[in-house]
Amino acid sequence: MQIGKVPENVLKRSVFKQIKIKRDEVLIHPGVGEDCSVLELAPGEVFVLSTDPITGAASDIGTLAVHVTANDLASAGAEPVGILLSMLLPQDAQEADLKSLIREIESACEPLNIEVIGGHTEVTPVVNQPVVTVTGVGKVRKDAVIFTRGARPGQDIVVTKWIGLEGTSIIASAKEAELRAHYSQDFVDRAKGFIRYISVVKEAMLARDFGVSAMHDITEGGVFGALWEVAAAGNVGLSVDLKKVPLKQETVEICEFFDLNPYQLISSGSMLIACDKGHDLVELLKKEGIHSAVIGKFTDNNDKVIIYDEGETRYLEPPKTDELYNII
Repeated sequence: MQIGKVPENVLKRSVFKQIKIKRDEVLIHPGVGEDCSVLELAPGEVFVLSTDPITGAASDIGTLAVHVTANDLASAGAEPVGILLSMLLPQDAQEADLKSLIREIESACEPLNIEVIGGHTEVTPVVNQPVVTVTGVGKVRKDAVIFTRGARPGQDIVVTKWIGLEGTSIIASAKEAELRAHYSQDFVDRAKGFIRYISVVKEAMLARDFGVSAMHDITEGGVFGALWEVAAAGNVGLSVDLKKVPLKQETVEICEFFDLNPYQLISSGSMLIACDKGHDLVELLKKEGIHSAVIGKFTDNNDKVIIYDEGETRYLEPPKTDELYNII
């Protein structure tokens, strides 16, 4: 395709034609010449906004783009409603590439009932792979908004699913040939398949209704980064038993192979939650088929303590560069 805005005929047949989901809240849907979308609020309801780019992955870009932003919205207790897409394509991109990307995005939106409500699509020589930035719009009752800063001393720390899912999937896809020299194809395929766990919307809605006080999706910087951010936002300390942090064996082995710290690996698909009666929440999530674990408690001081094997303790440090960038 030529450099510049994607032509109108390409937009119509490869973008707009594939966007099937339509929500009642949306008054103006995507179309040629439409620079804005209009959404209608119900009384006592607020919109929650979030934006994220996808830059560290070479595959599953559309899937990650949708879920990373939807997860941000869900961590505030909001139901995702729509997304705005900014898609920058390299000069050698073909229309078929754009069509495939939109198809992937729409497939990720469908189970979450998210509408693509607008965006911008451009071919540019300044990128060498597609760069997708998503701005998400969600809705929630004003009295049900959940803040990252809501953690209180004495509350349990709950982690859903397993940490490192996103990073493991990205690494397994990008380094498949290297891994295949040491692991079976089945092992690599299982690790690549962790992308299916990437959404935390379901557990977030369950946790919101359970009455949690803080939620934070675990992304760049891994669980160590998320723990620091929640504690710093709430001006509380924490004590975490590292043995209780849920990990998949594939993540452990891939991190050992590439000498990475799994606790500092990008972890979309896991939610960090602060709540009373954390074990009750774990049981509730289990009934809905969602694995989770209580890994520690928030405390009434500023100490951020991690308990290692045999009682060794260390103090958590501020978030560092995500381990993914050491090899990708």
